[in-house]
Amino acid sequence: MSRTVSPSSGQPYGLALVCRIWRAPRATVYRRRAGPRTEPPQRRGPVGPMPDAALLIEIRAVLAGSPFHGEGHRKIWARLRLAGVRSSKRRVLRLMREHDLLAPSRVGSPRGPRSHDGTIIPETVDTMWGTDLTTTITGEGLAAVFIAVDHCSAGCVGIHAAPRATRFEALEPIRQGVREHFGGFAENVARGLSVRHDHGSQYMSDVFQKELEFLGVESSPAFVRAPEGNGWRVTLALIWANCASRSGWLSPSRVLRLA
Repeated sequence: MSRTVSPSSGQPYGLALVCRIWRAPRATVYRRRAGPRTEPPQRRGPVGPMPDAALLIEIRAVLAGSPFHGEGHRKIWARLRLAGVRSSKRRVLRLMREHDLLAPSRVGSPRGPRSHDGTIIPETVDTMWGTDLTTTITGEGLAAVFIAVDHCSAGCVGIHAAPRATRFEALEPIRQGVREHFGGFAENVARGLSVRHDHGSQYMSDVFQKELEFLGVESSPAFVRAPEGNGWRVTLALIWANCASRSGWLSPSRVLRLA
């Protein structure tokens, strides 16, 4: 079509005009005209003072003369420059990586999944609770508000306010919920329940963890920087704290009594 002669001008239409009318990119036309490539893609630009095969021989010679078991690509690149072999640092890295010549590095200890791959919403109540804290401003300073929420029903199972956010105060919502939903406070009375919490110092303390172990509750810390499930707890705590702040409660003791 591009070679067709226009009856009005007597000139070929041209590829640019045809592609513009058909709304087709010219790059696609050029790519189809070229056909499939038989050679593997290579980096554009000058190759350097020597081909890859010759540079690889020089790299192996430097590694053979090194007193260490392995060397990094930066040190090899610097020694090649001292020997008069000029090449880019990235090219040296590419060749050493392709031929497994880099120095061994520490792999590290095996880690678990970095994000939640399951669900934290159980099918029945009193299976998983979540606990968190927030603060509200009073006339005498800050008051810490601790809450506990059931992940199945999204209902509040315990709430507590205190002048200080200590590990002992963090246990109070859990104690309230255990007394109300499990009929008492005794050893292994809440077996089958798990408590979701963050990595705050109150919840990771020995006092909090041993109290959960005494009750038969499984500790379920959330993933670091992946606070799925915090939304319910934080939303409830913030609503309660805002109500407390707007109601004009003047002291943490007043917040503590109304909690």
